Amino acid sequence: MSTISDIKHSLESYHDFQKAEKAPKFFQAHKGGYGEGDQFLGVAVPDQRKVAKKFWKEISSKELESLLNDPIHEVRLSAIFMLVEKYKKAKKEEKQFWVDMYLKNLNGVNNWDLVDSSADKILGNWLLDKDRTLLYDLANSGDLWRERISIVATYEFIRKGDYEDTYKIAEILLNHPHDLIHKAVGWMLKEMGKRSPEAEEVFLVKFYEKMPRTMLRYAVEKMGEKRRQAYLKGTI
Repeated sequence: MSTISDIKHSLESYHDFQKAEKAPKFFQAHKGGYGEGDQFLGVAVPDQRKVAKKFWKEISSKELESLLNDPIHEVRLSAIFMLVEKYKKAKKEEKQFWVDMYLKNLNGVNNWDLVDSSADKILGNWLLDKDRTLLYDLANSGDLWRERISIVATYEFIRKGDYEDTYKIAEILLNHPHDLIHKAVGWMLKEMGKRSPEAEEVFLVKFYEKMPRTMLRYAVEKMGEKRRQAYLKGTI
């Protein structure tokens, strides 16, 4: 049976000194940064996925919960990959256990890659046929990562052609001060537009003049050039 030390040893075997040096800047782990205080081994994401694939079946729920709160970034992300697999492969009646674990340990889901690797795959999938009040609680939480989870979780709904919650949560986050929320909202609007340009434009026509520039740029990225420029120049 796997242990925490086995997993950490496997991750350490992929250690890259240069990656470890660059990661704190990339994830803004400096004082005052959004990832302040985070620690890094310097392990590429594909290698983290290899470790997760090796251990996800064997790791106990107690060990997994411990890894979700580890001070090292790559350990937490590897744990997220394992949790996603646990949830995906669980029987219907067992899935709530893994969702509850995710929600209980959101303090460890504290950077954009951790959010983006899990929010739609666990929480969004779970809420497909359920009440979604939780997402609105997260959107109004005042916590950067919970707010990002709230909008990224709707990616799963978007894939199913369901845009209502993306629209509503995007409106809640419209005036958010942080660039990482601007990017996430713009990303989800863009994904909506890939499937239904009309649905995206309902939102954009109403709000594009109020949207932060980064949010708007992300949202119109895949549009035809003439339409994209019209939004960016405010000539709609």
